[in-house]
Amino acid sequence: MKNIIIILSFLFSFTAFSQKTEHRNLENKLAIQGYDPVSYIEQKKAIKGKKEFAVNVNGAIYYTSSEKNRELLKKDPARYEPVYGGWCAFALGDYGEKVEINPTTFKIIDHKTHLFYNKFFNNTLNSWNKNETTLKKNADQNWKKLTEK
Repeated sequence: MKNIIIILSFLFSFTAFSQKTEHRNLENKLAIQGYDPVSYIEQKKAIKGKKEFAVNVNGAIYYTSSEKNRELLKKDPARYEPVYGGWCAFALGDYGEKVEINPTTFKIIDHKTHLFYNKFFNNTLNSWNKNETTLKKNADQNWKKLTEK
């Protein structure tokens, strides 16, 4: 399982590291593949956002699913943005790398959205749940190192 993540991390690394000052997981400035960051916290589920409810947060475009969620995000973006720039929490905690995510695979920890890789029979949320305390501590440390560069 770890080997699959490492290989996929390598494949995605060309785009992930192309902007040294950019630590967020964006595709053409779109964050979390168009999913509503507010829905994770407020509705406890992943909901696809709509372009007409877009919000620009420091250069990242987030789509929200309703006017209410749009206003919540505008009012307090730090509350709703996913941790680790939207990269896979498990990969950061296990081996300190930025890896793509599946926006429907998430966990709320301490009122913050943690996103996970989930493809090719490899749901890293399951691995995270087996050792969450250590992985969370490692992910926090690794993220700090990555963002200090």
